[in-house]
Amino acid sequence: MTQSQAALHTSNITSLPLLARGKVRDNYAVGDDCILMVASDRISAFDVIMGQPIPGKGVLLTQMALFWFDKLGPKGLNICPIHLTGEAPESVVTAAEVPQVAGRSMLVKRLKPILVEAVVRGYLAGSGWKEYQDNGAVCGVKLPAGLKNASKLPEPIYTPAAKAEMGDHDENITFEKTVEMIGADLATRIRDISIALYKAASAFAATKGIIIADTKFEFGLDKDGTLMLMDEVLTPDSSRYWPAESYQEGVNPPSYDKQFLRDWLETALVAGQPWSKSPPAPHLPREVIEKTAAKYQEALQRLTA
Repeated sequence: MTQSQAALHTSNITSLPLLARGKVRDNYAVGDDCILMVASDRISAFDVIMGQPIPGKGVLLTQMALFWFDKLGPKGLNICPIHLTGEAPESVVTAAEVPQVAGRSMLVKRLKPILVEAVVRGYLAGSGWKEYQDNGAVCGVKLPAGLKNASKLPEPIYTPAAKAEMGDHDENITFEKTVEMIGADLATRIRDISIALYKAASAFAATKGIIIADTKFEFGLDKDGTLMLMDEVLTPDSSRYWPAESYQEGVNPPSYDKQFLRDWLETALVAGQPWSKSPPAPHLPREVIEKTAAKYQEALQRLTA
């Protein structure tokens, strides 16, 4: 992580029209057919953006996404077309704006986003574990009896979610619901590509001592109708990473993602009361910021070592 760079909570690129600010990324229009995606150092938990950034986080997320795009896209295993243009993000901003962009940005094709989050789970965790305890299934996918928290599934399963408006929770849905939303052909292709991406990434991560418990992918269509992998891919913000050496079925393994922050927030107080998981977010102590940053950094170092 580039600690010498100042933390960037919110970018301010005035030479390009701002399209949208998400929880982490600020998107700017580059002509009619490209987008400059700037990964800030913002961090969110429970769908609330924290007031303080995690220094270097945006750089790390971008480098990890580029690593996986290289490995899984046309330059690597060629599982699916990707949204990168191949051009330098620094080339589309002014010289004064380059420090906000360098190392933390991607210049990508402007796609029509598909409003389905393509979630693949190889292990039972999080909301999937809760749902399984209730009805023995996850998003309509029936699972064997007797599984525990963090159990490895017999085969990875596809458990999509409908994308929510900013600030709302994504809603877990069945594959059949995605067919209703986007048609059988597109729904099936997204499911099959997502599982192939997950299997390839998991196999590679295993060689580095990392378990990818689950992840989510996002897709869009270009003007010719080509399906492309877009947004971030296999980062600690979109995936559950576990160190293999401390994995144990039946308990929540330590993870290389926001779980440390979430655990702290579960005990945080605002005005003497437990935080309600709605804005404003609690002030983050330096220790929480530093430990969260270290978790992200360790994931990248292990993957790329």
